[in-house]
Amino acid sequence: MRSLTLHLKILIALCVIIGASVTAYQIFILGIPVSADETDNLWNIDAKIEFQANAREPVKLQMFVPPLNQEYVSLNESFISNNYGVSVNRADDNRRVTWSSRRASGKQTLYYRMVMTKRYSGEQIKAKGPIYRETLPIDGAEKIAAEALLAPIRQHSADVETFISEAIKRVNNTSDDNVRLLLGGDTSSERKAHVIDVLLSIAHVPMQRLHTIRLQADTAQSPELWLRSFNGEKWLYFNPQSGAQGLPSDRLIWWLGDEPLLNLEGGTRANVTFTLNNSEINAIRLAQLTSDNADAGFLDYSLYGLPLQTQQTYQVMIMIPLGVMVILVLRNLGGLQTLGTFTPVLIALAFRETQLGFGIVLFTIITTLGLALRSYLEHLKLQMLPRLSVVLTFVVVLIAVISLFSHKLGLERGLSVSLFPMVILTMTIERLSITWEERGGNHAFKVAIGTLFAASLAHYLMSISQLNYFIFTFPAMLLVMVAFMLAMGRYRGYRLTELFRFKAFLKD
Repeated sequence: MRSLTLHLKILIALCVIIGASVTAYQIFILGIPVSADETDNLWNIDAKIEFQANAREPVKLQMFVPPLNQEYVSLNESFISNNYGVSVNRADDNRRVTWSSRRASGKQTLYYRMVMTKRYSGEQIKAKGPIYRETLPIDGAEKIAAEALLAPIRQHSADVETFISEAIKRVNNTSDDNVRLLLGGDTSSERKAHVIDVLLSIAHVPMQRLHTIRLQADTAQSPELWLRSFNGEKWLYFNPQSGAQGLPSDRLIWWLGDEPLLNLEGGTRANVTFTLNNSEINAIRLAQLTSDNADAGFLDYSLYGLPLQTQQTYQVMIMIPLGVMVILVLRNLGGLQTLGTFTPVLIALAFRETQLGFGIVLFTIITTLGLALRSYLEHLKLQMLPRLSVVLTFVVVLIAVISLFSHKLGLERGLSVSLFPMVILTMTIERLSITWEERGGNHAFKVAIGTLFAASLAHYLMSISQLNYFIFTFPAMLLVMVAFMLAMGRYRGYRLTELFRFKAFLKD
């Protein structure tokens, strides 16, 4: 007996640990929303390209578009043009779209549009990058000025991160004669980035330029230059103007490298205008879209990976264990008397279509008339199987009559009575009749009321949309329910109703 108890405790603990662990993994690691009301940001980005095409010359326009490697995923991407061929090529860490036309003249307008969001889940690819580089060619006065700047930078730095930060700080100090010499009177971000690149190359520290777009709606903007360097483990990001470290979360990397955003052949005066706006979308719907459009299909092996019609079926089925657990608590802890364990749950499922009030009325009418027929058949001394067959046929006819009259009276809710489980109603009538004969009408009435109460409570809990969403999205919680049911299987204490029945003994 002791070994059996230990075995049961281990089984309960395993169910709780596995169920809770899988659910926690889905919530905290995969980032699946706990509530169906959670929403995520969806960004719509428009890049409008305008230029003047040269007459009688073929046009070829190339533009970098976001690589979307790790942080963001594209849900929709379109290239809008008139009589242009479009191709997208990947080169290293960049993507570049090419528009081409044999003949074009006058003002031309092209559009690049993208709908994207933060990557919903999936394992992040391990960062890779160079850890050594060759020195850029520099001589004369510039070389002397660069070496003069490097001496204090080395002295005030301890690693790659602090070395780059110190170099940016020195280059932004335009009162230094060495800095002014290297800048040559140009204090733009591009020139400062070049000087920083030269200083870092002398120390063999790798550096890469990246151009970002700020995810901010209704703001005209142009790409912002940032710098990054690989320290052997991760990429370090720096602002060449302010020296701020760490790429803000509202920045989207558009392209990497020193090349310009646009490269136009056969035209002039090319210009790009960026327009952004954001909207919200249901988080779990976004997860499905992300799964369909990206490599991270973590929902493929969840219930959301099933066909939509099958999902709707399982959304009902997966709530049945919750209804059964409600009946278990009411019977084993509360002492409520019902007609079996599963009968109230099946009646509760029927209430989903008829609604609670109308369902109780229909259940009462059908059961009452069925009991009257059962009492009449008892006088005919029929065997059980023929008797049940007659009652079942009567129930079907009664359901059809109620549906017909409901339709004629304009009560469309009455049409859903056909969803009542006919066999369950038949067995309910039979068992109530037997209870009436064996233990009297009062006890049969109490059992019927208990069954309706249990079915109503189970229906209420099974109809809570948040609970339905939570269990359907995190089905591992069913293991936690199983653990509770196993624990209840060894409960031998008093039920709540028995405390009132034996109240006099407790006083003694």
